Amino acid sequence: MNEIAARYRSRADNFEAKVAAVRPGQWSNPSPCDEWSARGVVGHIVDMHGAMLSPLGKSLSVAPTVEEDPLAAFVSARADVEALLTDSAIAASKVATPAGQLTVEQHVDQVVSADMVLHGWDLARATGQDDTIDPTEIEAMWPGLQQIPEEMRIPGAFGPGIVVFGPEVKISDDAPLQHRVLGLLGRDPYWSA
Repeated sequence: MNEIAARYRSRADNFEAKVAAVRPGQWSNPSPCDEWSARGVVGHIVDMHGAMLSPLGKSLSVAPTVEEDPLAAFVSARADVEALLTDSAIAASKVATPAGQLTVEQHVDQVVSADMVLHGWDLARATGQDDTIDPTEIEAMWPGLQQIPEEMRIPGAFGPGIVVFGPEVKISDDAPLQHRVLGLLGRDPYWSA
């Protein structure tokens, strides 16, 4: 297994554990993403898995919907993306993405794999779970996040309904690094339902 596939698997394991820990009455809880409930956060991640398949002319396998069974929907979507990453020819093939030509594995790594880290925090925060992000992930994100182009914060700049990053939340320089990363990602690290 290469580094990208291993990183995807680790992030998917963490996200799946958070989905599995949501209690039945918590799915409608609000999340730090204004427009999504806890269920909506999982729905977004499942949809983004589908977006990794679409440049290849593929779609998600038939599975329960997020409305029916969020965990089963995620597990199925995850299996579809892992199948791309474990097929070396597919993983190395080039696809057109909003960020330009990327290999399938680069696309997965930069989009849905990274998305699970932030949205794992959203889901944990919405459902009262431990919201600590792996410090290695935080350290890796920090340098690039300090240079987010302003157009990445403009709703709809990459298509109707697409919001890449929300407005920066100002966090003090002496706050924990996770808090500062969340602020740059448009999250209030002190958010509560």
